[in-house]
Order: sequence, then C-alpha cells, then structure tokens
Amino acid sequence: MTSTPVETQPVRTDDLGRLLVMSWSREAPEGTVPYILACPRGDGSNGPEAESAAAARLLAGAGIPPKHELVDAALMPSLPVSLLVLPGAAVLTLPRVTAQFVPPAAWLEAVGAHGCAYLIFTTRPWPDAEPGDAETLAAFASDEATLKSAAHVVLPARSLRN
Repeated sequence: MTSTPVETQPVRTDDLGRLLVMSWSREAPEGTVPYILACPRGDGSNGPEAESAAAARLLAGAGIPPKHELVDAALMPSLPVSLLVLPGAAVLTLPRVTAQFVPPAAWLEAVGAHGCAYLIFTTRPWPDAEPGDAETLAAFASDEATLKSAAHVVLPARSLRN
C-alpha cells in the first residue's frame, strides 16, 4: 500500500447504522490504483447481522448486489452510484447514502491519473476498524469473506467541472 486512510467518515441511516468509508491506493502494473472500502460498522442497536442485511438491500436496490463480479459504472450511466472528487475531499453517493471523506494525497493523484476508483462495498461488518492502520485495512479488504460479500464497482471520478 502506498497510503493509508487519513480519516474515516461514519454515515448514519435508519437500518444501516454507521457506515465506514476508507480510501487508499496501491501499486499495480498499470500504476497506482485508488480504492474505496465501504462497510457497516456493525455497532448499531440491531446488531451486525441486521446491518449486514441492510447493506445487502442497499446494494441490491442500487443495482449492484453483493457478488464477486466487477461492475463498470462508466458502462451503466443510469447506475445510482457516483464518486465526486474535489480538491482534498471526495463524496461517495448511493441511494439513501452520501459519504464525504478525506482521501490521502496519493489516492487523489491516482484518481487523477486513472479517472476512476475501485469501490469495494462489503456487507461484512467491521466493528474493529481503526483509522490509519494500513495492515489491518489490507487484511480486511483482501479477506475472502469481505470480497465475497461485496459489490465491486469501478466508479468514474466526476468533478465540479464535468
């Protein structure tokens, strides 16, 4: 990993509870790839199982049900999932959820170079998440259970200019 999340932004919705959104980038043969991980915090009053089910409903309603298949949002202009990148910040939007986060500079550079980011939105709760812990983030984001319970989306990066 070339950078770690600077800040986590919990978002509260009725059924979903708090949602964690973290960004990082990592080197790959095609250059530095920007990633976004979104997942339930698992600490809501109805418990992690209820939050996981709510996250699955949210993703299915957005047209990206959790499965290990890559969705290219650029090929689906009506997909109600978007990424807005601003100087020093980014906003992930899905139906009923808007999450603003502060990505690391390397992530912003990678988004600028690629014009998109790779979203992993998992229904797997992560109650032990700690901002800035790169090793724990890498382990959770690459865990088979996380990946199998996630929607995988390549999101074009929009800006206020386009």
